[in-house]
Order: sequence, then structure tokens, then C-alpha cells
Amino acid sequence: MKKHVQTDSEWQEEMSQKIIDEIQCELYLDMPFMKLALSALSPKVNEQLYSMATDGTYIYYNPIRLIDIFKKNGMYLNRAYLHSVLHCLFFHLWTKGERDEFLWNMACDIMVEYTIDTMEKKSTKRILSYIRKTTYERLKKEHIVIAPGALYAWLYKQYAEIKAEEITDIDDIANTTDKNELALLAREFYTDDHSLWPEEKNDNAMPLSSSEAQKQWQKISRQTRMEKSHSKDSESEGEQVMMRELSAKRSRRSYKEFLRRFAVLREEVHADYDSFDMGYYAYGLSLYGNMPLIEPLETRETYKIRDFVIVLDTSYSVSGELVEHFLQETFTILTESDSFFVRNKIRIIQCDDSVKTDEEITDEKQIKPLLNKFTLVGGGGTDFRPAFSYVRDLLDKGELKNMCGLIYFTDGKGIFPAKCPSYKCAFVSVGAYEGNEVPPWAMQVELEETI
Repeated sequence: MKKHVQTDSEWQEEMSQKIIDEIQCELYLDMPFMKLALSALSPKVNEQLYSMATDGTYIYYNPIRLIDIFKKNGMYLNRAYLHSVLHCLFFHLWTKGERDEFLWNMACDIMVEYTIDTMEKKSTKRILSYIRKTTYERLKKEHIVIAPGALYAWLYKQYAEIKAEEITDIDDIANTTDKNELALLAREFYTDDHSLWPEEKNDNAMPLSSSEAQKQWQKISRQTRMEKSHSKDSESEGEQVMMRELSAKRSRRSYKEFLRRFAVLREEVHADYDSFDMGYYAYGLSLYGNMPLIEPLETRETYKIRDFVIVLDTSYSVSGELVEHFLQETFTILTESDSFFVRNKIRIIQCDDSVKTDEEITDEKQIKPLLNKFTLVGGGGTDFRPAFSYVRDLLDKGELKNMCGLIYFTDGKGIFPAKCPSYKCAFVSVGAYEGNEVPPWAMQVELEETI
């Protein structure tokens, strides 16, 4: 029997697998609480890549590049692998929403690299470059929270005026001059390829495989947080950043689940493929040529939000920045999860001790323009009663025929209505609730400040 001669590609794959095993082992010895996360991505060859990449299920690599880098700088591979794992652990692949893709990628890279740099682990430690050092100092000086949302807002504010055609992806970065500060930052923090991150469809839905990967990383996130909380070792700054972000993602998921309580079951015009039997359809086509025996239903039953009210406490005791952040996050979650019926009404009311403004949204397309021009109006005392009276008048006039509920964003330092309204109601605060006791007929929700 002729002995098989190993080809170059087979040897490269074998060596690559050994290198990845070595990377996982070194990282695990430094971070045993991340055991599950470090082994969650299955290695897969992609010879078109220049750097590592992930889609939440696989870690993709170019064998020739991997072996070459391992010979020159093995520690870089440790960082690159951990970088991709942290993107998954922090759900960066699935939470872009309507944000600018390039700036979102940069924000996520800066956060992950900051986390790795401040973990100060033997397997990933490196000397900070001048750009990193000055960037980190600037973030601390400006009190920017190391979280993707806050970093994105910081980048957007700093560089929104730069023309989109100047720099839109990593290929453009190599061709830009060092005078472009945005290009400098992008080059400095670029580590892995984000081109394989899942893309949302037109209806804001993710591919099925991506949805399954997201659920898997939710479990890994919970397990990692639990393992780290049981660890007796002192926490480095990077580990504190990681734990805060994992807690914030938990809070965000809890808030997302909380918003579902306001959804109602209704029929909407949409082909119902879930209840559709392809067997009968295929049999009809084979039997009659072009005559299916059954076609999908033209309507489906689904839980979504119909008419809904968001009241923003604009009194002097509530931070305007938090109000805007809450509104942005609420709409991001709602649009990410395809929560609206085709016909709906969302009222956004600003109120301190009296109703100041009332804006109506009837289409998802109206959300972004509203957020862009949003201005806080108020600054007086806090009284919740005027907003409830105003909503009662809207109901009496028939302007909210399918009322699902009301969310009141506040610090709680106000006067509550004496009577229970005819709809679901919740008082939401960011951080610890410091106000009066919420009435038994209302829900109380506390969100993390980094949500």
C-alpha cells in the first residue's frame, strides 16, 4: 500500500491547529475563568483573509499568515485570538443597529484593546505605543466610559465632519496620511477582520445561524461572569471593564425582555412560513405541474407593540444626557427586535411638573430623524400626574385605540397618581432608584448606567 505524502496545505493546517491549541492553552493559564469562551469558536481556514476573523461560530484564519506571524511574534496571535473572543463575549457582532459601521468597528476595537491592555496578563502584555497611551489618557480626562456605545458617541462627535469617502474601510486606512487622526486611531487599534460579522436583513432580522450563535454567547457570557465572580484573585482594571460590560449586557437583555411585556398578540399581513408544509406544496407541483395544493397563509399572529407612550422626566433632578441615552437605547432595542406592527403609534412626551412636548411616531423611519433633532425641554419640579392626565385625554379622544402601555423614565422624585391607569405602566431609572416608593399597580425597573 502506497504511503500518503502530506501536502503543503495539509501540513499548514496541521501546524495551524497546533498553534491555535497553544494560543488557547496560554490564554487559559492566565484566565481560567474564560475557559468556555476561549474554546467556543471552531477554527476554520479562509485563505482570503489577512488577519483573523469571526462570525460568532468560527474563528477564521489564513494558515500561511498564521504560521508566519507565529514565527515572528507569537504573543500577537494570543492578543488577536482573545480580541475576537471578546468581541463575541461583548456582543459587538450583533448590536450595531443603525450606527455607522466604520465608527462602530473602531469603537469596539478600542474597547477590546483597552480591556486587553489593562488586564496586564503575561500571555498578552505589550508595551503601549504613544498613540494608545495618549488615547487612553484622553478618554480618562474626558470621563468617557469604556463601553462601545460611549466610545462610538465620542468618535462620532470628534470625527463626524470627516467626509465618508476619505476613509470607509480598512483598505482605505493604508492609503491615508498620518495627518488624519482618525486613520491613525483605526490603524493603531485594528486587530481582526470584521467583514464576516453578521449583517441585518432589511427587516432587521439576523440570519438563523447568527441568532443561534448569539444565544450560545449569551450562555457563555453568563458562565464567564459567574466563574469570574467566584474567583478569589484580585481584579485588574481590564477585568473590571469586562465584568462591567458583561453585567451591562445582562441588564440590556433584561430590559429587552421587559419591553416584550408591552407587546400584544395581533394578526398582520405577512406570509406565515412557519406553519407552511413544503411537502404538500412540492407534491402539488409534481402532480399538477404548476398547481400547488397549499400555499403559505397571507397573515400571521405575532407579539408586537401597537400604541405605546414613553414619558421623559425633564425636571432639574434628571440628567439630560441620561434621558437622551435612554431614548436612544429603547428605540435601538425595539428596532433591532422588529417589535413594531406596520400600523402603530408611539408618543414621546416630555414632562416635568407639566407636559412640555408631545411627538408622535407612526413609522420606524421617523425614529432616526427624531433622535437627531431631539432637544430636552423642562427643568422644573417633578410631578407625574400631568402626564397621566394628558394620556387619559388622548385615550378619551380615541387617539390611542390600541394602548399597550406607558414607560416613565425618571429618578422617581415626584408625585404619583392616586389611581391605577387602565394600561400597563412602568417607572424606569438608570442606576439605583432614589425616589418615592412606586405604587403597587406599576412596575419598577433599574438599568445599569452602561446599558
